[in-house]
Amino acid sequence: MLKKILTSCALCLSAAFASAQQATDPVVMTIAGEPVTRSEFEYNFNKNNTDAVVDKKSVREYADLFAVYKMKVRAALDARMDTASAFQKEFRHYRDLQIRPMLVPDVVVEKQCQDYYNEMLAALGGKDLLRPAHILVLVPQNADAQLQEQKRLLADSIYNALLQGTAFEDLAHTLSDDVQTGKNGGALPWIGPGNTLQEFEEVAYGLKPGEMSKPFLSSVGYHIVKMLERKQLEPFDSLHPQIHRFMERRGVHERLASDALDSLSKKYEGKYTTDQILDIETERLCAENQELKYLVKEYHDGLLLYELCSTQIWEPAKVDTAGIVAYFEANRSAYAWDNPHFSGMVFYCKEKADVKKVKKLLKAKKDDALWIQAVREEFNKDSVQVRMDKRLFALGENNNVDALVFKAKGVKVKPLEGFPYIGYVGQKLKKGPAKWTDVSTKVVQDYQRFREDEYVAELRKKYPVVIYEEVLSTVNQH
Repeated sequence: MLKKILTSCALCLSAAFASAQQATDPVVMTIAGEPVTRSEFEYNFNKNNTDAVVDKKSVREYADLFAVYKMKVRAALDARMDTASAFQKEFRHYRDLQIRPMLVPDVVVEKQCQDYYNEMLAALGGKDLLRPAHILVLVPQNADAQLQEQKRLLADSIYNALLQGTAFEDLAHTLSDDVQTGKNGGALPWIGPGNTLQEFEEVAYGLKPGEMSKPFLSSVGYHIVKMLERKQLEPFDSLHPQIHRFMERRGVHERLASDALDSLSKKYEGKYTTDQILDIETERLCAENQELKYLVKEYHDGLLLYELCSTQIWEPAKVDTAGIVAYFEANRSAYAWDNPHFSGMVFYCKEKADVKKVKKLLKAKKDDALWIQAVREEFNKDSVQVRMDKRLFALGENNNVDALVFKAKGVKVKPLEGFPYIGYVGQKLKKGPAKWTDVSTKVVQDYQRFREDEYVAELRKKYPVVIYEEVLSTVNQH
């Protein structure tokens, strides 16, 4: 009897919890009975309707688009696309970019940043950071006495020019043998003790901002140094963002994540693989962080959506030539144009005699898709004798087409450099394309959309959508 009472109480508590959750996060729609909560819908709506979006949608408009998105994801799940090893590998890659850093406690990351700052502070030993500029006169290691003297005299002449008012940046740009810094007027990045040559460091630390050294010799040659800036190392808090980014670039965070995974593996006594541990941690972190939960779901569902559309719609439609032709013939009027077009090839020859030969070759080919290959095999095997431009040209798009084909007034032919002789093969189209290949890119895209609309219509029959308007009206309003 007591067992029955306890069971009854547990069921009541469970029902009460579900009711409370429904009250705080109601269902905004169902897809074949599967609920979509308001929080999930809001996450996606707000992310895809920022101020940067050109074609912003109302909540109601987005609800229809989101329902289609969820139907496609449901279809991909029913087709078990999520079980494919390639999908799982790609999903885990994107997911782990988010999850792995979260395995490292903030306090551990902060300690690494603080330790790095302390190392910088200790390395400076109370000295300033310097930002010098220099002009280098390189002296080769094997230079004889005569060459060394020539280099010394050159450094002196540059120094004298500087004393007479020539801009340091100009001479660094034109005369410094340190080409990389010379491009920036000789400016070096911020340096501290031990970051450069000892001779250079000793001179540089003796200069105040704006001061310039006399030429001095180091192990690589003669330098003239100008001090641009000096400063004490900034406090940790002000440098924290830069240090954090630097540590990321060095892979410190990735190493810490790997250490965390090693610790978790020991905790689980080696019972799980790394992927399994990341699965467990993803579930834990997503339970604690709703934003992360929906981001991970977005990765998962987005990859599924692409896989479904690619394999079920886009790729099949792209190779369905019979379907494309039928679609084009049924929708010819959609591809009509006001301005005349030219469908064909404009070609440029090095030799005048080749113009007639190219024309003859192309006219013998019934399928213009073979034109470029034919010209390459016949004329361009060993060297380029003919340049080609094959496509659909509208009046006003190509100077030579306008002059030769459309006989436009005041337009002159402009040969390519090294290819002075021009010819063309093709046909003028006044009202619209003669065949679908004249506008192949546009037709294929339109046909893919047509096939997608058909596919979605079938999904609507298979996965009924119910949108709860009263809940939809509370999106971002609660």
